[in-house]
Amino acid sequence: MTLFSAEQLEEHRIGLTGFCYRMLGGAAEAEDAVQETMLRAWRAADSYDPSRGAFSTWLYRIATNLCLDLLRGSARRAIAIDLGPAATGPELGIPLPNDHWVRPMPDARMLPGDPADLAAQRESVRLAFVAALQQLPPKQRAVLIMREVLGWPAAEVATLLDSSVASVNSALQRARATLRQPAPAAPLDAAHRSLLDRYVDAFERFDIEALTALLHEDATMSMPPFAWWLRGRAAIRTALEHSDGTCLGARLLPVAVNGTPAFGQYHPDGDRYRPFAIDVLDLADGRIVGMTTFLDAADDFARFGLPIELRRRVPMSFRVTVRTTGV
Repeated sequence: MTLFSAEQLEEHRIGLTGFCYRMLGGAAEAEDAVQETMLRAWRAADSYDPSRGAFSTWLYRIATNLCLDLLRGSARRAIAIDLGPAATGPELGIPLPNDHWVRPMPDARMLPGDPADLAAQRESVRLAFVAALQQLPPKQRAVLIMREVLGWPAAEVATLLDSSVASVNSALQRARATLRQPAPAAPLDAAHRSLLDRYVDAFERFDIEALTALLHEDATMSMPPFAWWLRGRAAIRTALEHSDGTCLGARLLPVAVNGTPAFGQYHPDGDRYRPFAIDVLDLADGRIVGMTTFLDAADDFARFGLPIELRRRVPMSFRVTVRTTGV
């Protein structure tokens, strides 16, 4: 007899997606892993024994084993800043395959709706933090996520991993010693919302003077799938001044991605605006400290809840209101 329903399985989808995304670093891969986890759970429903542990523990055991299998022999995903020194010129180089990159993921698909849990969870899905997680061996990664992010007791993690509490605690200590902790994200307060408004206005007018004035002196800019990246307001300004004009006439729509403000970037094409890129921003001290433009994300707009095209003839207002549940 099945001791759980399809609805009970579905209640865990967002949490499982967040877990698999932190483990795997790819949005599509995480969602595929969650779907496979649910299929395996449903097929093995008769083997679930509530006397041996909570349903969530049993379910996450399936997800963890699946992620560990997927990570066996796979290359470590990264962000551009981890791949080499900052560029000194405008040449982007050769694009790297998708599986080299930590990919963006919309908040609505992986973060809980409970405001009490949301702030801490946002920090743990930022691009820099997910990239830092990829530095850890897969089992240490799983332990750190379950203990530090999900807040599970060591005994429960030990049960899930068929391990001992001592082994789990040891793995957690090693993971903490290895993990490079990114700087905490700035809260999205009124000042930063105003900053985002000014960013959208400057970007859509392609006003380089106004745009670079919003950047921190040591801001970074990167454009996956290229390993090329820049550090410093002056270097970014020079790159924008020598760009080919691709961004002229662009439009931005807000979306919450990886716990930070982001935008779907659209470019004009006849009487429409077509998807072009996903722009993810990091904010601190009233300035933009990081800009990551995923140039190969045009096919992912549906995943982000963004329209696949915009009509140019319709007057549009782009007042920025970043929400944690998508557009």
